[in-house]
Amino acid sequence: MMERQLTGKHVAYGFVAAFGVIIGVNLLLAVSAVRTFPGLEVKNSYVASQNFDTRRTAQEALGWQVSARHSGGALSLAITDDMGQPVRATEIAATLGRATHVADDTQPDFQFDGTAYVAPVELGAGNWNIRLMAVSEDGTEFLQRVILIKE
Repeated sequence: MMERQLTGKHVAYGFVAAFGVIIGVNLLLAVSAVRTFPGLEVKNSYVASQNFDTRRTAQEALGWQVSARHSGGALSLAITDDMGQPVRATEIAATLGRATHVADDTQPDFQFDGTAYVAPVELGAGNWNIRLMAVSEDGTEFLQRVILIKE
């Protein structure tokens, strides 16, 4: 019976295979992280945290609920109060974009139709975020990220 010898070629194959697995897994994880990263929320998280509880309490006191849908080339943003009635904010601004990058970000021109804010927008399929800023009649700023999944 002939004995198999461990040669430099065998060691090189093992070395390349081991590092190939490590590099492959790292690439897979890096691509996955980039594809699912939601993006930057605030420029300085420490500064944003200083008034967070106060802003959250004031915002929750409004009792507003927000929902979004896209149909027929129109984006509809319904804001209702704690009684389920439509809310007409004194000011509204929103940034619509992909969850993973800012290349597709737009600022829809919302118009209140009596029940919801509507803007003409064409959307591709996938995960979209609406970063909403609205101001109530008493001057309370309402900030919320609304997730919209377009099939």
